[in-house]
Formats: sequence, structure tokens, C-alpha cells
Amino acid sequence: MFTGIVEEVGTIAEARVGEQSALLTVRATAVLEDASIGDSILSDGVCLTVAALGGDRFTADVMPETFKRTTLAEKAIGAPVNLERALTLNSRLGGHLVTGHIDGVGVVRRVERRANALIVHLSAPRAVTTLCVDQGSIALDGVSLTIVSAGDGELEVSLIPHTAEITTLRALRPGSRVNLEADLIAKYVAAFLGRARPGEGLTWEKLAEAGFV
Repeated sequence: MFTGIVEEVGTIAEARVGEQSALLTVRATAVLEDASIGDSILSDGVCLTVAALGGDRFTADVMPETFKRTTLAEKAIGAPVNLERALTLNSRLGGHLVTGHIDGVGVVRRVERRANALIVHLSAPRAVTTLCVDQGSIALDGVSLTIVSAGDGELEVSLIPHTAEITTLRALRPGSRVNLEADLIAKYVAAFLGRARPGEGLTWEKLAEAGFV
């Protein structure tokens, strides 16, 4: 489990990309301070398991499902990646709960500056946008961001100057592809309601009656 608060930006040191899987070696410093083989490191929003450690880098396998659902297979040597170590029980939850399991890939349509904020307009899979609400949270390449607005197949997210400065998101341009993870709680609620039979269990109507929606 992660928070979406990036600890550092690493770089791809080696990328062995096959037809359905990949082996990535990432150069880093902070996230390796107490790393061990088998640890989880969020890499551009994807939870990767450390398979090997050496000096200033770690190596991880990108399995077929991850290869298919994320942008990691597109990473070239020298590409920057947002990195975060897994939560500990005494960590501060500065962002929101992030699992590192990507729900879809979004495409940047445009980026605009609004006062001190950077607003990113995205097209996104409907499977993601249906789980999003205005002023809610979403992880974009592993970065916890606030949703400005959510529509059918489109999102607007806001970056404060600090986030733009210390992550890879400062380089977003129209056409950039980004890994998206919807809010964990929203996914569980949607799954629960989707499985409920009419008149049974929790429903949107019952939530409304209780004042939650």
C-alpha cells in the first residue's frame, strides 16, 4: 500500500522489453536506503517487486498483465519514473490510499496554468472516470492528485507547484500517456453496489435516504 506522495524521481537504467513482459532496472537513491529483495516500490504508479539490488539501482519484472495495462513497457533508458516505498504502520498518510494496481491509461489533452496551479486535462477510460468525483482523489503516474472535474471519459486534475516541481508530471504535454488508479474506496463501493440484487443490501437510494449522496 502507498500514499501517492513521491519520494524521488529515478531513471530507467536498463530495459529489456519482450513481446508480453519486461525487465526494468531503475537507478535511485532514497527508496533504496532500506530496501530488500521482495520489497514493493511504486514506480510511475505501478507496484513493482524488487527482484535484485545492486549499488544505486533495483531490478523488477513487469509481468504480462502489468505490461498490457500500463505504460511501463514504453519506458526507454534514461526515462524518469516517480518512486515511492510502501507504507509502514507509522507512516503519515499525506495523500490517499494507493495500491499500485493500474485501472487504465489516460492521455493528456492539454495543460494550462491557473494562478499557482497546473491544470491537466485528460481523456481517460470510462471504467476510471465512472469512479471519479469532483474534489476526489486519483493517482496519476503514482502521484496523488485532486480531481477538479470528472466527466464521461474525461478528467481535470490539479497540481500544486511543489508536486509539479518534484515529480515527472512537470513534463506532461498533449499526447503524454499516464497510468491511472482510481480511488480504492470508490472501487469497492462500486463493486459492492454492482453485485447487490434489487431491494437487498446497500443501494444508492438507501445512501441518499441516509444523507450520504
